[in-house]
Amino acid sequence: MSFLSKRINEQQQREQEEIRARENIANADGEDLDELFGEDPEPKKVQKLKPKKKEAPKKNSNKADLPVDPNLVSVNTPTPFQVGAGTTKVVVNEVRPDGSWILDTGYVVPPKDRTPLKIAKLRRQLRSKLLAFPDEADDWSRHDDDKCKLIEDRLKTVIKKLGEQLSANEYEMLREALLNDLLGFGAIEPLVQDKSYSEIMVNGPDVVFAEYKGKLTETEIVFDDEDHAFWTAQKIVRPLMRTLNRENPMVDARLPDGSRVHLITLPSALQGTTMTIRKFPDKRLTVEDLIKFGSFTSQVGEFFEASVVSRLNIVVSGGTGSGKTTLLNVLSSFIPEDERIITVEDSAELQLAQRHVVRLETAPPIPGEEEIGKLEIRDLVKGTLRMRPDRLVVGECRSGEALDMLQAMNTGHDGSLTTVHSNSPRDAVARLETLCMMAGMDLPVEVIRSQIAAAIHMFVQQARLKDGSRKVVQVTEMQGMEGTRVTLQDIFVYKTPDHRGQGYSHEGGGDLEATGFPPKFLETFKQYGFNLPPRIFKGGSF
Repeated sequence: MSFLSKRINEQQQREQEEIRARENIANADGEDLDELFGEDPEPKKVQKLKPKKKEAPKKNSNKADLPVDPNLVSVNTPTPFQVGAGTTKVVVNEVRPDGSWILDTGYVVPPKDRTPLKIAKLRRQLRSKLLAFPDEADDWSRHDDDKCKLIEDRLKTVIKKLGEQLSANEYEMLREALLNDLLGFGAIEPLVQDKSYSEIMVNGPDVVFAEYKGKLTETEIVFDDEDHAFWTAQKIVRPLMRTLNRENPMVDARLPDGSRVHLITLPSALQGTTMTIRKFPDKRLTVEDLIKFGSFTSQVGEFFEASVVSRLNIVVSGGTGSGKTTLLNVLSSFIPEDERIITVEDSAELQLAQRHVVRLETAPPIPGEEEIGKLEIRDLVKGTLRMRPDRLVVGECRSGEALDMLQAMNTGHDGSLTTVHSNSPRDAVARLETLCMMAGMDLPVEVIRSQIAAAIHMFVQQARLKDGSRKVVQVTEMQGMEGTRVTLQDIFVYKTPDHRGQGYSHEGGGDLEATGFPPKFLETFKQYGFNLPPRIFKGGSF
C-alpha cells in the first residue's frame, strides 16, 4: 500500500468515528453526556428519606357544601343539606315525614307535588313529538274535548311505538301532564283555572307562590326543571307574536282571559324562568262590589260617580298589587255611554262595559329588529289626540308619556283617567314631576309643577293593608300652587280607632273618614246635576 493510500484510509476512519460520536451525543440522555465527552460525571447526591409527617385527621366536611337534587330528597336524606348554589342556595336543616322542609332560617317549605322521575323524563321527551309543528296547539283550549282526544290518540301511538310499559296510574299521570303542557299552562294550570287565586308568582321551577284572599302562600306546585318552566313561558308569549330568548329576556304578555303576565328568564332571572301572573275576575267588578268588599263606602261611591261624570281629571295612585287597575275600571264605568273613550295600555287589562271604546296596546319591535314596528305608550297617547277622544284612559304612566297626558288634560280633554305608582298623593306629584323630566324636553321643574297643578283635579290613593284587604285610603284634592309648591287637601282619609298621627292607617278594620274640608269643585257637580248632601264632607266616619 502506498503512503498516499494509507493516509486516505486513516482520514476516512477518523471521519467515520466523528460521525458516530455526533450521533451518540444526539441520542444520549443528559446523564450520559459527560461520559461521551470523556469527563468524570459528578457524583449523584444520595437523597435521604424524610420521615413522613403524620397528616392531621380531616375534619368532617359540612354535608350542606354539596348541592342536592330536590327531586331526590326524602325523609332519609342526611341533614343539613344544600339545595341550589351561590346566591340562590338554601340550607335544609330537617325533612319532616310529610315532606316539608325546615330551612336554616326557620322557614317551613310546604311538601311539594313532584312528578315521578320516570314520568318527568317521558313528559320532556314527548312534549314536542305530539305536535305537528311547535305552535300547533297555541290557540287550543284545555277545555276542548276534541283537541284533548287528538293529543291522547297521538300519545297512545307514540307510547306503543316506544314500547314503554306504563301502569294505568302512570299513564293517567303522563296524559294529564302532557295535556296541561300542550293545551294549558304546564304545572301552574290548576292555579290558573282556580278563580280563588288572584295572583301567581313563579320564582324559578321549584318555588311557586299564589295569592289567596289577599295573602301570599307558597304552594305545593313545582315544575319538573327549568326547561319545563321555559316551555310554559314560550306557550304564553307565542300567540302574542312576542319572543322570550337571550336577546329579549323580559316580556310583558297576557293570558287569553286577560290576566296580565310578566316574564323574565335567564341570564337575568338567577333562579330560572320567573313568571308573575295577575288574574282578573270573570265578572267585571262594579262599584257595588267594591262597596260590599269594604273598599269604600256608598257615600264615597256617589262622590266618585259625580267626579267622573263632571269630567274631573283623576289620578289613581298606589303601590304594586294595591288594586289601582280594578279601581280605574270602576271609575271608568261611570263614563256616560254617549262619550268616545280611548284606552292606552302597556298590556291590555281594562274591562270597560261601554260600547264606544277604542282599545290600544303597545307593540314590541319586529323580531330581529330594534325599532321597526315598535309602539310605546307615548306614541299611542300622541296618536289618540287625533282620534277625537271624549275621554282618555291611560292604564299607567311610567315614563315620558306623563307629560303628554298632562298636555291632553290641559288642552280640552277633561275627564281623563290614569294611574301612577306612589305611596301617597304628595309622592304622586313628585313622581309625575320625575316622569315628565323623562320626556326629554328639559323643562324647568316649576313649569312641570304648574302643569300638574292645572291639569289634575284629584288623587285617589289605593293601598293593600296588612290584613291583605285593598281599600281606598286617601281622596285628595289638588288646590293649586302656593309660590313654587303644589298644595293638596285631603277630602277623605282611612282611619282605624287607635290610629294617631298623620296619613292613613295601615291596619284593617277602619273606615274612610271625611276630613271636614269640602272640595272646591262642588259647584261643578251641581252643573252636572249632582247635589251631594253636605254630611258626606263633615268630619268623622259616615
